[in-house]
Amino acid sequence: MTALLRGYGRGLVALFVAAILGWVLVLIVLPQLTMLERAVTSPKRQLDSSIAGALGRDARTCISVLETYEADAAAVAAAGGGLAIPSASGMSVPSAGGMAVPSAGGAAGGATRPYILQCDRATTHTSMVRGAGARVYLDALYALPLLSVDDSLPLREQMAAARQIADLADALYKRLLEEEARSSNLTLSNFEALAGATLIPLSPAQREIEARQLSNRLFTLLGLRFERGGEVYKRLGLITLTRTLSFAIMATALALVMCYPMAFKVALATPPERATWLFLGLVIPYAIVELMRIYAWTAIIDNQGLLNAFFDVIGVIDMQAGEAIQFKRMPGTIFVVIVYTYVLFMVFPIYNVMSTLDRNQIEAAKDLGARPWRVHWRVIIPHSKPGIAVGCISTFMLAAGAFSVPRIISRGLQAEWFSQTIYNKFFESENSNVGAAYSFAYTLVCFGLVGLFMWAMRTRLKDFARVQ
Repeated sequence: MTALLRGYGRGLVALFVAAILGWVLVLIVLPQLTMLERAVTSPKRQLDSSIAGALGRDARTCISVLETYEADAAAVAAAGGGLAIPSASGMSVPSAGGMAVPSAGGAAGGATRPYILQCDRATTHTSMVRGAGARVYLDALYALPLLSVDDSLPLREQMAAARQIADLADALYKRLLEEEARSSNLTLSNFEALAGATLIPLSPAQREIEARQLSNRLFTLLGLRFERGGEVYKRLGLITLTRTLSFAIMATALALVMCYPMAFKVALATPPERATWLFLGLVIPYAIVELMRIYAWTAIIDNQGLLNAFFDVIGVIDMQAGEAIQFKRMPGTIFVVIVYTYVLFMVFPIYNVMSTLDRNQIEAAKDLGARPWRVHWRVIIPHSKPGIAVGCISTFMLAAGAFSVPRIISRGLQAEWFSQTIYNKFFESENSNVGAAYSFAYTLVCFGLVGLFMWAMRTRLKDFARVQ
């Protein structure tokens, strides 16, 4: 800091520090705090007030549909046609609050009306959202009378029951809104959903087959899969998290194995004038937009793609007979594409640090009788350690957060990555609170792994200053 003050003056240094603090605040701290706040907030649709409000809306929709049905039936009866029964393609007129779903065959048994979904849901014996295994109902929790809309009663009595339910639900909804406004709705249940166990329906024969699989044995050993009462349960969230982190670590290791020789060749084993051409050959393909490069791989691994065409030419498969290697079902394909997509984030840091090594040290080691592998182990790798650390961290974080590569390459034919799970929670299931908890927990886990890796590499933050 003293050197900065002497070189640039207090004004420029203050401006520089303010810019850094603003960048950290706007792009790192505030987004993570927002994500954390959403992660510890109960989803509105799980609040008791939301359930009471939904009950009131169902009851009012039921009344609206029953009134329409009664009017239609009265009009038909006045015309001498008897009771109207809707056809298979007909539908009772819904109200603005929902849609009634009549049965295809009209009234069933002794019912005086067809089946209406909202009337069936209009009951005070409504299940509440509570912890796993807890069964709590609205009527018992808030001392409400047990009411429902019985389709065997006359329409007038059904409408009266629905109206009574609507009045009770509306009153309870207003009261619960006031209580929830005065109380905290913070919860850790969104994080608990990550470790929640899901029942997996399996036949006895299928259960035995899955129990013999190596992956399921590992999941059982880790507590991610277990049996209770003859049923199989899996912690799907943690399984997806574990699988994604394992894949990201393996992809990072593969990238390191491929990129270290490249960086060494360009930095230390090639004259400077030829190194420029080698680097251009490495960089030029990455002038194409990343998404286009990923889609290009689909033409290579497709059933009618270049790889299958090559294997067909050499006689490994017969494409005319419908044979094709299903590359898009192989996890290894995703590893290869991820390494290809993020290879520069591994090779550049290693090259930048490796190029600062004095080649005389290598010559001295060789003169002292060191073999090539020992030169790398004792001279080159220790010097390049900061670049290796930065490259591994960058590649791992990009691979762990990869969304487009597994989504496009597998096309839903492989187990989803954790980034896809988070996306589905936010945009497919409209469960953004759980998605935020997954995202925040994933960030902490990744940071923990990065910290563990830096400790294992004996790398400190100030060592990264050597990586230009």
